Amino acid sequence: MKQLRHITSLFFLGMAIASCAQPSKTGTMNTNDQADKNKTVSQTGIDTATFGGGCFWCMEAQFQLLKGVVKVESGFAGGHVKNPSYHEVCNGTTGHAEVTQIYYDKSVITFDQLLEAFWGAHDPTTLNRQGNDVGTQYRSIILYHNPEQQRLAEGYKKRLTESGAFSGPIVTEIAPFTVFYKAENYHQDYFKENGSEPYCQFVIAPKVEKFKKVFQSKLK
Repeated sequence: MKQLRHITSLFFLGMAIASCAQPSKTGTMNTNDQADKNKTVSQTGIDTATFGGGCFWCMEAQFQLLKGVVKVESGFAGGHVKNPSYHEVCNGTTGHAEVTQIYYDKSVITFDQLLEAFWGAHDPTTLNRQGNDVGTQYRSIILYHNPEQQRLAEGYKKRLTESGAFSGPIVTEIAPFTVFYKAENYHQDYFKENGSEPYCQFVIAPKVEKFKKVFQSKLK
């Protein structure tokens, strides 16, 4: 009986950390913080990058660590449905990917450096999945905002492919940015607000620790 209880506990734990499709809404945020997050970043010298590489909770937590990144928002882009909800995107029928919209100070960090972090933050060789997160919404994607970002992204991908940096072909999609839909408030700062949740502990935290080691010189 004790063994059965142990197996049952492991089963439910596995279900809890299997994917980011079942969020906790227990995270709290004070009014001033939330008001600040709803402001549009418009300072001179601030540019925007939009990346998708699996669960946006993971990507958000990693890019928030970088010097020069002033704000990161989790949301959806690359699809055909207007104003999608999280659950609609999770159904895989909207065409959208989970993405992070990154606002960065160009005088501190370059787009090339963000690309380096992007390809170091996830596995760009797994089509439409990252770990146990499976579906087109978890695809590896770069949505460029201008021709220069397109040139840099395509050039970086080409160099990585030629160098054999990854064991398999890089499947990262590079496409023009059209519109970004910010995800529901409880998705923003998810790792910071819900760090004790199983998915955060078993999936996001190890990625963050690895990211810190690889990009130590670029951290805030």
